[in-house]
Amino acid sequence: MKIKHLLLAVVFAVMITAVVVDGKPLASSDVSVNHSLYGELLKKYVVDGKVNYAGLQSEEDKLDQYLALLQSVDPNALSRKEQFAFYANVYNAWTIKLILTKYPDIESIKELGIFNTGPWKKKVVQLSSEKVSLDHIEHDILRPRFKDPRVHFAINCAAKSCPPLRSEPFQAKRLDQQLDDSTRSFINNPESYRLEGRNLHVSRIFKWFSEDFNDDALSFYLKYADAELKKKLEAEPQKIEIKYLAYDWSLNGK
Repeated sequence: MKIKHLLLAVVFAVMITAVVVDGKPLASSDVSVNHSLYGELLKKYVVDGKVNYAGLQSEEDKLDQYLALLQSVDPNALSRKEQFAFYANVYNAWTIKLILTKYPDIESIKELGIFNTGPWKKKVVQLSSEKVSLDHIEHDILRPRFKDPRVHFAINCAAKSCPPLRSEPFQAKRLDQQLDDSTRSFINNPESYRLEGRNLHVSRIFKWFSEDFNDDALSFYLKYADAELKKKLEAEPQKIEIKYLAYDWSLNGK
């Protein structure tokens, strides 16, 4: 009987480590965040990277509920992959919220700052007990902590030239698959690159964050390019020159 009780106690302890009550983790291992409400909104209002902001605005109360849940989470209680998924979702959900503050009277996220600087440095994100900026999430947490260049294809700046917003939230259990998928989808999208002779025109993301790609956009392309594109790039890789496309800051709406 004692052994049976001991086994039940162990099982119960394991279950508790995965429980989150009102967004607050009860234990520091195997804790997960429930992103289902956000997932419902993304599935309903994001199609092929195009965002139906009018639809999201009609259910903004649900977005606000999700943002409140995120605010109640202690990120330090999350595993490494849970943290990555958490912060990527924080960035994307708050970007949507910012667009909705001015929608439909907005054509670009850059209008939300002074002199078209955008909202990235404003402390608008409610994170635990403090307010931080989108730049803080990206440049002080995601990039330096995880050192994964795929982050640039996970977070979305609400612009047409930005890697598209997924129709689902990031989840720790599927994180690598999701990051690879987002990266490959963008890399191989004909609208995201142009190969003209020896010149490979790529997103300015590779210029702005060149250090994240080891100053070698071509190698990154070769790693994630589909067979046809990879074959073209490998023909004479030493002769390929990297050029940068113009960036379209227009809103990524329908």
